Amino acid sequence: MADGGLSEVRLQRMHDVMNGYVERGDVPGMVTLVSRRGVDNFDTLGARSLDGEPMSKDTIFRIASLSKPVFAVAAMILVEECRLGLDEPVDRLLPELADRKVLKLLDGPLEYTVPAVRPITLRDLLTQRMGFGSIMETSDHFPIVEAVKEQQIGTLGPEISPLDPDEWIRRLGSLPLMAQPGERWMYNTSFSVLGVLIARAAGQPLEDFLRDRIFNPLGMADTGFTVPEAKMDRLAGSYRFSQKAGKLKRNADDLRDGGWFGRDELASTAHDYARFGRMMLDHGRFDGARLLARPSVQTMTVDHITPAQKAASPFFPGFWDNRGWGFGVAIVTRRDDIASVPGRYGWDGGTGTSWYADPTENLHALLMTQVEVFPSGIYEDFWTSVYQTIDD
Repeated sequence: MADGGLSEVRLQRMHDVMNGYVERGDVPGMVTLVSRRGVDNFDTLGARSLDGEPMSKDTIFRIASLSKPVFAVAAMILVEECRLGLDEPVDRLLPELADRKVLKLLDGPLEYTVPAVRPITLRDLLTQRMGFGSIMETSDHFPIVEAVKEQQIGTLGPEISPLDPDEWIRRLGSLPLMAQPGERWMYNTSFSVLGVLIARAAGQPLEDFLRDRIFNPLGMADTGFTVPEAKMDRLAGSYRFSQKAGKLKRNADDLRDGGWFGRDELASTAHDYARFGRMMLDHGRFDGARLLARPSVQTMTVDHITPAQKAASPFFPGFWDNRGWGFGVAIVTRRDDIASVPGRYGWDGGTGTSWYADPTENLHALLMTQVEVFPSGIYEDFWTSVYQTIDD
């Protein structure tokens, strides 16, 4: 048995399963972590790019929506300092979002609205219930989607807005909401808004606040919205699978042009994010220092979405069958396979990243790849492999 109650033989089995994705050409490489009882087991496989150096623990990845838990922690720091309130309307700091109008029909004309029944709150943002986000329903025409494109807001899909935070929030405020605040769960836009709110509440740029209050205390030296030129050699190549070519195609972005506040996409390393994950698993504490109080982490990591809200919130097929949503993280609510432990929380990123923590097993694990529209089955195989390593 390995330290932490994991099987050495089964860790090797996990290595073999995940290495299969590299050997088949599904991903150039990856870094994995299984950490139990404070013992970290990292594994590096393949290369940073198809023609690059070998993968390493300090390879820099675009972590996509794994940024959401980080944003949520930043917001809860401000809640603990009474600079923000969970049920306080955001209007005080985001007057652009005051006096909302709401579409009567999701696919209706923009002028066909009713007044919002209440203001948007911080809790709405953290739980993605502000009433604006990705549309999963099918329809021939959504005027609100066309308006988002025209305004260059870029938060309903992979598009990235070129606007600065103030102009972005102003344009968002010119559009009606898609649903009443608190009515349904809608993915993504809430965390773009949250980024603006955190910066205004903190009185400093978002990245500066994240660095001062989270990255520096945790020793996350390689995490941020951009990658300095001196570290570019450690940045993993960004790919997506081309159905037409039948192989991986490299993306053009290299993070040199600067991230923007609402993209919700940090760059980080397995080493850095492992430290963030350990802090969460330890209820807000890391190496004797405390970022958040235990009750704050506990509040973040329970399901806040009601059955009625789940019924009104289409997402991926079967998503709500055994999951809920807390503050920036999904919550497992029902066991239906070996990795579905009730209370396990975390999230996935669209570039092939995944992190969850399991308080019951005193375990957290991390997968870092760099392929958009990631290969089918890689997440399932990763999490099955993580849990089969337990040996007590």
